[in-house]
Amino acid sequence: MSITMSSPMGLLGVIPGLFQVAFLLSLGFLLINVTRFYLRRQWLLKALQQFPSPPSHWLFGHKYEFQADQELEQILKWVDKFPSAFPRWMWGSEVFLQVYDPDYLRVILGRSDPKAMGSYRFLSPWIGEGLLLLNGPTWFQHRRMLTPAFHYDILQPYVQLMADSVQVMLEKWEKLVIQDSHVELFDHVSLMTLDTIMKCAFSYQSNTQLNRPSDQAEEGLSAGRERTGKGQKEEELGFPRHSPLDQRALPLCKRRSNWPTQNVNTFQPGILLPRDHLSQMPYTTMCIKEALRIYPPVPGIGRVLSKPITFSDGRSLPKGIIVSLNIHGLHHNPKVWSNPEVFDPFRFAPGSTHHSHAFLPFSGGSRNCIGKQFAMNEMKVAVALTLLRFELSPDPTRVPNPVPKLVLRSTNGIHLHLKKL
Repeated sequence: MSITMSSPMGLLGVIPGLFQVAFLLSLGFLLINVTRFYLRRQWLLKALQQFPSPPSHWLFGHKYEFQADQELEQILKWVDKFPSAFPRWMWGSEVFLQVYDPDYLRVILGRSDPKAMGSYRFLSPWIGEGLLLLNGPTWFQHRRMLTPAFHYDILQPYVQLMADSVQVMLEKWEKLVIQDSHVELFDHVSLMTLDTIMKCAFSYQSNTQLNRPSDQAEEGLSAGRERTGKGQKEEELGFPRHSPLDQRALPLCKRRSNWPTQNVNTFQPGILLPRDHLSQMPYTTMCIKEALRIYPPVPGIGRVLSKPITFSDGRSLPKGIIVSLNIHGLHHNPKVWSNPEVFDPFRFAPGSTHHSHAFLPFSGGSRNCIGKQFAMNEMKVAVALTLLRFELSPDPTRVPNPVPKLVLRSTNGIHLHLKKL
C-alpha cells in the first residue's frame, strides 16, 4: 500500500524536510546579516580611523561608558581629551561622529547635508512635516516663504503679547509665594511660551496658563516625550514601530485635528512698543547669551553627509557618515572658551570677539533656527519683567541635573526660591 501525502505517515515523513528547509533559510538570512554587519563595521572603522576615541565593545559600543544621568559629564571629558571630534559608537554598526570644533562646524553648516532624522521622525505625528523635519527643495521653498515673517521689524508688535503672557505667569507665582517661596519653573515657563506662541502665531487667546491642560493632553505630551526618548533605540534593536507607547500616543495624535478652534482671530495685538525697546538691554542680553552658552536648548543636531568632506586640518570623511554637531561640547570646549563652566556675561560684552561658530545656541548656516529672534525677544521680556517683581535664588538642595534629550532637560526640574519685591 502506498503512503499518500494526506496520510499521517506521509506527513511525518515531510515535516523533517520542512524543518530542514526552514533551518537552512534561517541560517542563510543570518549569515547574510552577519556579513552585512561585519562589512559595515569594517567600513566605518576605516572611515573614522583618523578620529581616535576610547575603546568600544564590538557590539555594545560605548554604552557602558555613559551612565544614565551623567552623559554630558562624560562627553565633556572626551571633549577635553580628543581634539575637534570623536566617534561615539552606539552599537556595533551605529556610530555618530561627535563634532565640537568651530572650524569643523563652519565647514559642515556651510553645506546642505540632510538632517539625521533619528528621534525627530517620532515627532511627525505630533507636529506634522514642517521646517524641522523637511529636507531638500521642499524645505528650501517653505523656509524662503516663512523667513520674512520673522524679520525684526515684523516681530516688534508682538512684544506686548509676550509681556501679557509673562504677566499671567508672574501673577500665578505671587499666589504661590504666599503659600511657599519655592517654585518649580519648567511647567510654568512651558505653559507661558505655549500661551505666547498661540497668541502671536495664531491670534488665539488660549488661556492655557489659567486653565491647565486636560489629563488627555498631559497624557499625550508624556507619551510623546517617552516615545522620542525610547523610539530610536527600540527601532534599532528591531522592535515594531507600533509599540505600547505608540498605541497610547497615536489616538491622541489623530484627535489633534479636533482641538478647539473657536475664537481664532479674535485676539488683537496690544500696544506697539518703541522699535528699539529691546535693543536697550545690553546687560540682560549678555546674561541671556551666556546662559544659552552654558545650557544650549538643543544640545546637539545630526547631519548625514551627502558627499565627502575634508576639514581644514586635512582629515576627511566619506559620504554616508552621520555627524553629530555637539553644541553642548562646543560651548564647553576649553580650547574655545576659557573657564567654560564659569558664568561670565562679559564674554558677550559689546566689542568682544569670538569665532563665528563658537556660539551656536540656534545652530547656524541655512538651517539655523528660524525663530531665534522671536525667542530672544521673549527671553528678554520674561527676564526683565520677572526681575522687576521677584528676587530669585537657587535651591541648594535641588540642583538641576541636565540631560540631553531632544532638548536639554533637567531630570529633577528647575527649582528656585522666590521673594516678592
